[in-house]
Amino acid sequence: MMKVKLGDVCERGSSNLKQSDVVDKQGDYPIYGAAGYIGNVDFYHQEKPYVAVVKDGAGIGRTTLCSAKSSVIGTMQYLLPKDNVLPEYLYYVVRHMHLEKYFTGATIPHIYFKDYKNEEFSLDSLNKQNEIVQTLAKIEKSIETRQIEIKLLDELIKARFVEMFGSPVSNPKKWQVEAMNDVAPIVNYAGSLGDDVWLLNLDMVEAQTGEIIEYLIVSKEMVGNSTCTFDTTNVLYSKLRPYLNKVVIPDRCGYATSELLPLKPLPTKLNREYLTFLLRTDDFVKLISAKVTGAKMPRVSMKDFKNFDVPIPPLSLQNEFAAFVSQVDKSKVV
Repeated sequence: MMKVKLGDVCERGSSNLKQSDVVDKQGDYPIYGAAGYIGNVDFYHQEKPYVAVVKDGAGIGRTTLCSAKSSVIGTMQYLLPKDNVLPEYLYYVVRHMHLEKYFTGATIPHIYFKDYKNEEFSLDSLNKQNEIVQTLAKIEKSIETRQIEIKLLDELIKARFVEMFGSPVSNPKKWQVEAMNDVAPIVNYAGSLGDDVWLLNLDMVEAQTGEIIEYLIVSKEMVGNSTCTFDTTNVLYSKLRPYLNKVVIPDRCGYATSELLPLKPLPTKLNREYLTFLLRTDDFVKLISAKVTGAKMPRVSMKDFKNFDVPIPPLSLQNEFAAFVSQVDKSKVV
């Protein structure tokens, strides 16, 4: 084992492909973007497996292991392994480095190979690298299995919601209703947030579950203008691409992209758990997804959203549901 720099084991490569260049293309060769696999095309730029890193925009530093005979779009940086490192080993190493710490630029963040190529790590022999890769792959397989179990628990919560309250759209239990804007208005947190703050972007929120994929802590000076503030009384709802169903119950204060609405449920009317799972129900997602504006960047019609009639069951029943959610959440961490 010896200490080496990242630049000792890989070469950088760049791509000039745009996502629009691969729309409606077909073929045998995969192409990747910041969010992962995009689709297949009839060409490829790299003959061998490699690592790609998001270098521009949201998600900078995110690392992907890409297959042979594939390509990436221009927001990604190729890291092409030399003969002294396995692509899989390089992937784990780079992912552990958290290259997002090298970002520059407030409006559109960037990271540059010249800034992180001197990151040091321990390089083992190829045989040892293979052993480590196999071990980590087994661990990740166990994690994937656990994630499937967690998804089933999330489905259990959704089923329990419908059982207790019915569809929030058809309201079969005939609960009293009030407009969303009256019982869960958009309210930014007005308190102090300190010098180092949590900054939540949409790509850091898992679709359908609202789980936080990545916590990004930045200095307050690095927070852009297009943000909102929130605390632990808010529910964050994504108005962009509502079909992705990104709804968050934050566990701390912070800043978020302005694409997330900081809803503040009135404690005399709603609790956060009830509101969150109402917004996540299939019926609500289907309804609100049909009421969007903008073709390329579909956003929820705020008029329709604010005027939605929210069924308001008794708080005692909502609190019973919240206790059920809490119990299931405990099962997720066992």
